[in-house]
Amino acid sequence: MKFIGIIPARYASTRFPGKPLALLGGKQMIQRVYEQVEDSVDKVCVATDDERIEAAVKSFGGNVVMTSEHHRSGTDRCEEAYQKIGEPFDVIINIQGDEPFIHPEQIETIKQCFEEESTDIATLVKPFAADGDFENTLFNPNSPKVVVNKKMEAMYFSRSIIPYIRGKKYTEWLPSHVFYKHIGMYAYRADVLKEITALPPSSLELAESLEQLRWLENGYKVKVGITEQETIGIDTPEDLEKAERLFRQ
Repeated sequence: MKFIGIIPARYASTRFPGKPLALLGGKQMIQRVYEQVEDSVDKVCVATDDERIEAAVKSFGGNVVMTSEHHRSGTDRCEEAYQKIGEPFDVIINIQGDEPFIHPEQIETIKQCFEEESTDIATLVKPFAADGDFENTLFNPNSPKVVVNKKMEAMYFSRSIIPYIRGKKYTEWLPSHVFYKHIGMYAYRADVLKEITALPPSSLELAESLEQLRWLENGYKVKVGITEQETIGIDTPEDLEKAERLFRQ
């Protein structure tokens, strides 16, 4: 199978304008992400709506394609970019442009999900630590949770805690059940990506503000791979400062 990694990258950001061009360890963040994944796929391409990001990617010899500034999600931007690239690939991997510490092993895990022909879409989860801080992990609505079936297919994603553990105090939930944190990397078969980007937003998607619920509501199977590596997203300048300290270590 042939895999292409597409990195959606916008300049406009409410909390961190120009984030893809921010320096981390002497290199721009978009370059860090690009270099982390390029050996794990057959091709990498940045999909952007900004000429400054386009110029930055070209400056380090990367592939880049200009896309519309009106996309609702990175999934939509990936589909336009894939059509413009014009090369056939079996699977498109949507790689977050603000996670410079992404592990190549995570790319391999999501690729392995497509060894099953029934897989339409794939994503990653990480088990919450049994001794974790309940308030800052399981109870955090910015950290979506996932429940899976016996085939390791997603049954539901939620910002709420799922499942509910009856008969136990909240503080006892993490040690008594394996909860899964959603890691925001997606991969789609090429024909499926075209289909799901043509679908209107669904009721569950609008309720939770999670686009993957649209896919489940429309009957697509989302295969789940498990990773033990934590991803570190950079959403604010303060996050970048933390990442810089981590990079130096």
